[in-house]
Amino acid sequence: MEPTPSALVLERLWLTDFRSHESVDLEFARGATALIGPNGSGKTNIVEAIGWLTTTKSFRGAPTDALIRRGADRAIARAQLRSDQRELLLEAELPRTGRARIQMNRQRVQRTRDLLGVMSVTVFAPDDLEMIKGSPGERRSYLDQVVVGLHPRNEAVRAQVEKVLKQRNALLKGVHGRLDSDAAFTLDVWDQKLAEAADQLGALRADAIARLSPLVADALHAVAGDRHDIGLSYVAPWHDGGLLSALAASRNDDVRRGVTTVGPHRDELDIVLNDMPARTHASQGEQRSLALALRLAGHELVRTTTGIAPLLVLDDVFSELDDTRSAALVNALPDGQTLLTSAVDLPEGAVADATIRLSGDGSGR
Repeated sequence: MEPTPSALVLERLWLTDFRSHESVDLEFARGATALIGPNGSGKTNIVEAIGWLTTTKSFRGAPTDALIRRGADRAIARAQLRSDQRELLLEAELPRTGRARIQMNRQRVQRTRDLLGVMSVTVFAPDDLEMIKGSPGERRSYLDQVVVGLHPRNEAVRAQVEKVLKQRNALLKGVHGRLDSDAAFTLDVWDQKLAEAADQLGALRADAIARLSPLVADALHAVAGDRHDIGLSYVAPWHDGGLLSALAASRNDDVRRGVTTVGPHRDELDIVLNDMPARTHASQGEQRSLALALRLAGHELVRTTTGIAPLLVLDDVFSELDDTRSAALVNALPDGQTLLTSAVDLPEGAVADATIRLSGDGSGR
């Protein structure tokens, strides 16, 4: 489980007043590290801090002020990263009010995109069950995370779609169902900009799904132990003909409703298990195995495409797997650095390179 030589690995993490942690100083192995502690000891908070440092976002969707320990006015997170070629220190100060301040080797980071690609992280968490049983937005979010992981520049495409969509919706809402010549001209401009970015994002998503499909099948076999017929498909009715044409066809409806009714913000990743929709027909155990398989497949696609393995975080994965499958999963982990969290010791036969134990007050040892 040694990482790719060019990959940055997480060596050390310091947290001050982050979530439940007043002060934490942890060291990680280059292979697999097990983070063991009872429920409420702050294991997932540590995972959240690692993810935030690499994306400036909480994988739980939490706002910044929720990341600051009660009674504190700011949180501090620092990570020491190292590869054979270089060292890197990431530091973040999250104030209760105002913008977060981020530094990379003591140099101020001005844009989030400058962090992307420095160190990528794949996180599987219990809430990932929503990727299978939840709304299409959950699956779009997963897919876009994979797309951005394949190349940091893809984040600019995703962000452009979001930005222009917001502008177009503001215009549609403001005309109150009546489009005069000036508004129509402005709408034409937003349509063109949205179509250009959306067509790029649609192509990226479609390509990612095609490449993910066989990897998901392999990962599901590793997790579930049996071969299943799994199918992934990209449902985007506008995609084949291009968004500009679709926007023209939907303009009257968009103006009447005051919102953009067609585009990548309404796309779906359709998941079929044994010829039935996984969202409605798979058991909860099958859905959880599928969610884990999606994360592992995305991780593998990023690793093989970029040549660098992301940090793989499996948060509380053993709560839903029996001992045999848990041990098989740990022993079949992909190359690279892995962090495993659990409320109990790893199952018999599962071996980690290092173990960190958290007490009930969140302190590590």
